[in-house]
Amino acid sequence: MTTARAHLTRDDLASLSREALGRAPAAVTRLRGGSKKGVYRLALDNGRSAIAYVWSPEEDYWGPVDADIRDPFAHASGLGLFLSAHDLLTELGVRTPRLLFADEDAVHLPAYAAVVEDVRGGSLEVLLRSDPGAARVPLSRLAGTLGVLRAHVAAGYGKAALVEEGGKPLGNSCEQVVADRAMRDIAEVAERDPRLREVRQALTERLHELYDAVEPRDHASLVHGELGPDHVLVTEEGDPALIDIEGLMYFDAEWEHAFLHLRFGAAYDVLRTADLDEDRMALYRLAMHLNLVAGPLRLLDGDFPEREPMRDIAESNLRQVLSLLRGAS
Repeated sequence: MTTARAHLTRDDLASLSREALGRAPAAVTRLRGGSKKGVYRLALDNGRSAIAYVWSPEEDYWGPVDADIRDPFAHASGLGLFLSAHDLLTELGVRTPRLLFADEDAVHLPAYAAVVEDVRGGSLEVLLRSDPGAARVPLSRLAGTLGVLRAHVAAGYGKAALVEEGGKPLGNSCEQVVADRAMRDIAEVAERDPRLREVRQALTERLHELYDAVEPRDHASLVHGELGPDHVLVTEEGDPALIDIEGLMYFDAEWEHAFLHLRFGAAYDVLRTADLDEDRMALYRLAMHLNLVAGPLRLLDGDFPEREPMRDIAESNLRQVLSLLRGAS
């Protein structure tokens, strides 16, 4: 049985809170769902609250991983990536929780941390489920946000921080990076699950077919990378505020839309756009489902506490992979 991790307490976060908010918190709650960083609500005795992000090995359930910034899909975690993404989104007028303080020297904790605005309207995911009518405004505004991101292009691809600094990513194209990772995911999942092992050769051939059908492209758009409704908060004004922004990168808009379609379901119709490359979409759908099998299974090798939801994600996406393969035959 795995020992539960010791997360931060009110006393641990008192110094950070005093620096950012002028007083220590009256109460601290670690919010659920985070696997790469700790997310804590700091509640003050005057009714005010804020959110603390903490990046440390103790808060990262993925364990030691390759964080080579040249890899677009390398572990997207850390204060540096967060600040770079926050600055760029703010410059573009894209709403994200306002930055109140960044501890870039790890003065207040033995870890890098930031304190941001607490957007108390809840997530778009919860609103879509509880009140679809009320979700229409932030959903339509999110479509506008996606347009802003897509219009911001660069000649190269890769993590936003790398591209903004003129760095060169690994690989030769978005589609090649995606296909290479999908091949690794096939090999990894085949070792774990007999259903995929039985179709490994056919799946590999299908992946090559989809990759070969993609025509070259000379630009990349800004994308969030994992823009599910749980990564969109709703402000009091009904605006969408993007969170978990460390994975911001320049990439194909089709990658973003493959994920949007997967995560928003029927609500994706509001976000849909007509001018996407269907060959890229076909490759990216299959690759994304594969990664959403391999990634959760890898996470479950450790002590991530929310195990059943993660198993459900892996199982659901494995079924999608097999369905896409059957549909192609």
